[in-house]
Amino acid sequence: QVQLVESGGGLVQAGGSLRLSCAVSGVTRTINVAGWYRQAPGEERELVAAIDKDERTNYVDSVKGRFTIFRDSADNTMYLQMNSLKPEDTAVYYCNINWRTVAGDRRWAWGQGTQVTVSS
Repeated sequence: QVQLVESGGGLVQAGGSLRLSCAVSGVTRTINVAGWYRQAPGEERELVAAIDKDERTNYVDSVKGRFTIFRDSADNTMYLQMNSLKPEDTAVYYCNINWRTVAGDRRWAWGQGTQVTVSS
């Protein structure tokens, strides 16, 4: 069974930092893309950062230069380092992975979400 377990959220003052972690288990195939999404109250879920199997990354414009996505293949964990946090970064953050089965079907999975609150 595929599981994504997130940790690292919390309350931080503006200008502070947090590191989110997403531990992945139960996937035996290559993860094509891993990403972090966030959803603020009343807003749609948006992609914040993604990293593909070749370690190429992309970010939403609002976090470029402040957030870094990376992963440790040795322990199947994905991270989001968030620096210079702003109140508008407040949201529930979700990790997501997608991969293909042996038959070529696309599969994806989500973490449970972790709350990040940035106070002004």
